[in-house]
Amino acid sequence: MSAFSRLRLDGVSRRFGGQAALTELDLTIEAGEFIALLGPSGCGKSTALNCLAGLLPLTAGSIWQDERRIDTLPPERRGFGMVFQSYALFPHLTVRANIAFGLRMRRLPKEETRRRTAEALRLVRLEEHVDKLPGQLSGGQQQRVAIARAVVFEPSLVLMDEPLSNLDAKLRLEMRTEIRRLHQSLGLTTVYVTHDQEEALSLADRLVVLREGRVQQVGSPRELHTRPANWHVADFMGYRNLWRGRVTRVDDAVVTAESAGQRLLGEAVGDLRTGAEAVLAVRPEDIRVDGAGETRNALSATVEVVEYQGRELAAEARTDTGLLLHLRTERRIAPGDQVKLAVDPRRLLVYPDGPAHRPEDQGATR
Repeated sequence: MSAFSRLRLDGVSRRFGGQAALTELDLTIEAGEFIALLGPSGCGKSTALNCLAGLLPLTAGSIWQDERRIDTLPPERRGFGMVFQSYALFPHLTVRANIAFGLRMRRLPKEETRRRTAEALRLVRLEEHVDKLPGQLSGGQQQRVAIARAVVFEPSLVLMDEPLSNLDAKLRLEMRTEIRRLHQSLGLTTVYVTHDQEEALSLADRLVVLREGRVQQVGSPRELHTRPANWHVADFMGYRNLWRGRVTRVDDAVVTAESAGQRLLGEAVGDLRTGAEAVLAVRPEDIRVDGAGETRNALSATVEVVEYQGRELAAEARTDTGLLLHLRTERRIAPGDQVKLAVDPRRLLVYPDGPAHRPEDQGATR
């Protein structure tokens, strides 16, 4: 393993013909960090990973391990491990042989190969399956083999490209825990691509949110969950209520805005002025049912749709002025119920509006 203190991406860009897939990505990754590249399909996250791996040449920019430039090196000389979405196991080789394959290609001594393979098997808890073929394993077990194969040669960096997307919901949860456990026990530096914000929040030390090839925000899970930098990030991070509105008053960080005939108070994120168009964002869980007696951000609405989700219900309700709200509640409600709702002004974020990709007119949620 070629150890490093930090990995630096300077202005990394990639174009396909006239189309920019990744534009000026600047990112410094400290040794031992778990970084998640997060965003919707087509945002550039897999392009960034493939550029880092050496599978795609850069159109512009550079990649450095400490003071050593590596974007000019072929993939095999970078010494990175990679875990693919499709597992990419050799179907005719046993679990043991799949894991040992890379070590044999590097011509390690037989005893060293056996030692490292046994240790990798122990780490991913597959000792009882060493002589099975991939076709005899479950999806989760196959992904464990792929992870063991990636870490067995002690790489300086592990790259994971949506490794859990082919698994069912239960296995995804189990493998999330396993990946985090492995990262912590081995001190691996990991770059992980996903479109699942819950997965990214649970695994990563820092998240990099991309949109249309450009970085929107870099921060800790808490920072992105509680304070998205713009409404595009808020949209992706679970703020299902996105309402277009107009600012009617600005008092330091407290903003008053109107949306679909409703007057609402929230916290300003960005430069907002009276009269400016804005986007109001709030999470479903931050809309409280039984808001009777509230004087701030009180809304009367009619429940339209209810989904059972175990301890909670997910619901849609609409005010008589047409504002559509997504909410979550433990209270038993049903379609047609009249409800009093309230939104804590500290939980309602108000962003400057932009000309492109706006939420629908009249304040409907996305």
